[in-house]
Amino acid sequence: MSGAAAIEAQGLATLAGTRVLHRDLALCVRRGEVLALVGGSGSGKTVLLRTLSLLQAPAAGQLTVLGEDAATLDAAGLRALRRRIGILFQHGALFTGLSVLDNICLPLAEYTALDPSSRRELAMLRVGLAGLPAEAAHKFPGELSGGMIKRAALARALALDPELLFLDEPSAGLDPVTSAGLDDLLAGLRELMGLTVVMVTHDLDSIARVSDRVAFLGRGALLAVAPVAQLAQSDQPEIRAYFAAAPRDYGGSPCRPA
Repeated sequence: MSGAAAIEAQGLATLAGTRVLHRDLALCVRRGEVLALVGGSGSGKTVLLRTLSLLQAPAAGQLTVLGEDAATLDAAGLRALRRRIGILFQHGALFTGLSVLDNICLPLAEYTALDPSSRRELAMLRVGLAGLPAEAAHKFPGELSGGMIKRAALARALALDPELLFLDEPSAGLDPVTSAGLDDLLAGLRELMGLTVVMVTHDLDSIARVSDRVAFLGRGALLAVAPVAQLAQSDQPEIRAYFAAAPRDYGGSPCRPA
């Protein structure tokens, strides 16, 4: 894990409609780390993820992503920066009328000049990278299990070989075995592709398995950023109550490098 920053936010404010969710938020995401965004319901985790991933502009403050000040970029600059980012949405957000292969080809068609044959070849490589069997490429989302939908959506998020990967509730709706398998896949991909990962999750087992640090949101602010074992021992009542609700051993992770 490098000491360089993949994301730097200073004085950040975010909005949900006209309501301010966060004020004066400061956060640094290090290159090569897995950072989990957690907090109670309504703490604005997904809104912050959408802001950091350039899906919506901050209401105030400075946001630097992969060395680029987002506020200074024109439309072409933002498009080029977004090409370096992959996003897995909570429910997959696959186009139901398209096969898995065609879903993965969409960002390749939008952001590259590859011919259709080359796009399909690269998309098939992403299918394998996401741990899906080759025959899954020709299925439609409605024919897939919940775990396979998440892997197909992950394959699409990886289509452009991103440097930054954002995950919104990647294990939501999955059984514990499938969720653990997705965590193992994520840990392997982080090492293989040199990814920096920011994920929103309520899954404390997943946090313990794959995160390097956890950012805890509450009361419109970032209350703490620390490794999960340290955060679970926090003296802040809100954070302590969150982790005490489902006690675990946060001492180490088989999937995360020491």
